[in-house]
Amino acid sequence: MPNPTRSTIQDVARLAGVSAKTVSRVFHGSDQVRPDTRERVMAAAERLRFRPNRVARDLRRGGVTSTVGFVIGDIQNPFYFTVAGGIEYELAQHGYTMLLATTDDSAETERRVVDAVLSQGVRALLLIPVADDQSYLEGERHFGTPIVGVDRPLENLLSDTVLLTNRAGMAEAVRSLTALGHRRIAFVANPASVHTVRERLAGYRDALAEVGVSPTDRWLSLGDDPAASTRDAVVELMRSSEPPTAIVTGNNRATTATLQALRDLDSPCALIGFDDFELAEMLGISVVAHDAHALGRAAALLAIDRIDRPTAPPRRVEIATSLVQRGSGERPPHG
Repeated sequence: MPNPTRSTIQDVARLAGVSAKTVSRVFHGSDQVRPDTRERVMAAAERLRFRPNRVARDLRRGGVTSTVGFVIGDIQNPFYFTVAGGIEYELAQHGYTMLLATTDDSAETERRVVDAVLSQGVRALLLIPVADDQSYLEGERHFGTPIVGVDRPLENLLSDTVLLTNRAGMAEAVRSLTALGHRRIAFVANPASVHTVRERLAGYRDALAEVGVSPTDRWLSLGDDPAASTRDAVVELMRSSEPPTAIVTGNNRATTATLQALRDLDSPCALIGFDDFELAEMLGISVVAHDAHALGRAAALLAIDRIDRPTAPPRRVEIATSLVQRGSGERPPHG
């Protein structure tokens, strides 16, 4: 059975008994169309399930669309979708739509995915970078496409950026543990090479240095292989000759893997995770929380402001984090 073809503007015009130009005026919101004609056109469009191609229309008009591209990492990470929700909400308030694409957290595919998004003539590009270098976007920026780094700064490219207070948030978490008497505090993260985790690791070291704990390498579990088991790495850490009495994690996935390991070992080790996650409150998991939706809204506003003010100085916006204590991070040292 052949696939049905979509109705065209000419189909709507024939059914409504008007010209294609009149149909175009209706969908452009022109006030030059009589109310009864507009009603007839809209009824015909609904019957034919006609949807105007706004991308093609905008490209014909000026070379760009009213769509803003957002390139994320791992499509399974709920953090990215909360950020995307904030972006989409704010864009809608200003008459823009969002085009979403994913790199699957692969540095090798980032440029290909970004190029595909830019080929759609997007009005601006928002990017959670994975690769070590975004200088390949310099030409696009030079030609006036607003580019915003989301959650991580873009490397070797002048751009607007919205970030979390990663270093300060992790330092606050570790200080809460040292105040309870913990000194053997582990840091667990995978991937560990991204900007956010590097900043959180720096905050971890800052807070431990304040109480004279240095070096900390024996309590670090840092991976850069998504396929590697973070749970197994934590089990190995806990079975070492000098196991930690508390663990902080670099992201939500590391938190869930660590929680699984501690439960398998029936360990009373204290735990504070960076990023809130579903069920964390019910499970009593202390976290460094932040408003990912607000992060997305701020990123969208940076892009919109850059569209309106293309020559303004680059801006850096930080979204605050806060320590949410639920029980797992308030356990005193054991053993």
